[in-house]
Amino acid sequence: MLTIRELKKAATLEEAWQLNQKRVNRVMGGMLWLRLSKGNVATMIDLSALGLDKIEETETEFRIGAMVTLRQLELHAGIAAYTNGAIKKALRHIVGIQFRNLATVGGSVFGRFGFSDVLTIFMALDAKVELYKGGTIPISEFAKMQYDRDILVHVIVPKQKLACCYESVHIAKTDFPVLTCAAALTEAGVQIAVGARPAKAALVKDEQQILSLPITEEKAKAFAEYAAELLPTESNNRGSAKYRTHLIKVLAARTILALGGKA
Repeated sequence: MLTIRELKKAATLEEAWQLNQKRVNRVMGGMLWLRLSKGNVATMIDLSALGLDKIEETETEFRIGAMVTLRQLELHAGIAAYTNGAIKKALRHIVGIQFRNLATVGGSVFGRFGFSDVLTIFMALDAKVELYKGGTIPISEFAKMQYDRDILVHVIVPKQKLACCYESVHIAKTDFPVLTCAAALTEAGVQIAVGARPAKAALVKDEQQILSLPITEEKAKAFAEYAAELLPTESNNRGSAKYRTHLIKVLAARTILALGGKA
């Protein structure tokens, strides 16, 4: 059981940050995964009054507030068009609409959960996180960092020439994924993010220049083999390490081949 002594609605980011420096305090997002935890929280910090529940689109980027819900993200027409529908595909299996109406982008990203579809798709899109004290950091680097007491303010998705594709494998439709895979083709080349290994998502870029246009089935399979060699997997109750390694090869090849058609 999670016991909360006091709820504090922060008036400013500075106030939220100051409160969060005490280890007995926690930041509240949508209170979905957090409420399943155990422990005592002296002060739960509510960010809902800070205007972080908006998605702002400019000519160069999407700025997604930490309190934006997964449902808002799923329904945003601009992001859906930019990602060729990959964002909607990544989010649609996350429990259900009622859940996605409450779960926040900030909570999903800051948690850096191994099972996170959200982290996987953002990583492939070269997204960045804006931290109140830590500044702006690529999400691929943020995922590797130790947990600290900073406040996640925005997730920033830069606009670029992009083709994107997302695939995942689930035992049941709304269950946690066995493996997630997002692929993106930009002017810099092809990269894939693979999550639920069951470790948190990691990014693999085509540094060996295996892929070139036109993308063929042979090239896609070669890069998938390369990615599977780089990304370690583990076993849990949803699948063995061997099965997950096999899925990396299948999903990576499938998403990359799909990119070839979109290119």
